[in-house]
Parts: sequence; structure tokens; C-alpha cells
Amino acid sequence: MAKADRLERMDSLRAEREDDYRAALIEALTIAAGGSWGMFGHTKDRHAQAKWAPVLESLQELADEIDTMREKLMMEPFELHAEFLAARGPVPSNAPGEPKQAAAWLAKLQQS
Repeated sequence: MAKADRLERMDSLRAEREDDYRAALIEALTIAAGGSWGMFGHTKDRHAQAKWAPVLESLQELADEIDTMREKLMMEPFELHAEFLAARGPVPSNAPGEPKQAAAWLAKLQQS
């Protein structure tokens, strides 16, 4: 019984952390959609990268914590963070800018 209770508490905590991650991501995306570059890593500007580094580190720490709990609960890895990481990095010159990409992500998150 104690193990079941512990797993139930861990699952509740996991759900809370996933909500925290989603809220932090939405907050960051809102800033990026407002015209701030650097969140998606499209630019090599060191100042933009430095400005976004704490936010990205915080998201990564939350995602790591979530994935650890998901692994213990025998669940799939945290998909939202994996999708975000896949969206980061260099893009072709004709790709939408980071503010437009952030706005698209916000629209997607609001639909789900």
C-alpha cells in the first residue's frame, strides 16, 4: 500500500511539474513572440543567447525532473520538451523568424 501511495504522490507531483513547465514555456514564448530573439537559437548573437540562457536552463531542469519521474512511473519521456528542443537550432534563411515561430507555438499550446 505504501508503494502505491508513493507512486500516486509522484504522479501528482509529475503532473504539477508538467503544468509548471507549460506555464514557464508559455511565458517565455509570449516574450519571444513580442520580438525577442534567442529563444529558438536561430541567431548566433551572444547577447541574445546569454539573455535566454537562464530561461532555457530552467526549462531543461524542469524537463529533467519530469523525465526522471516519468521513468520511475514507467511512462514515455516528456513529449512537450522534446518537441521544443527539436524546434530549436539553425534554420534556413527563408524560415519564419523566432517571433513568428513563438506565436505559432503559443497558438498550438492554446489549442491543446
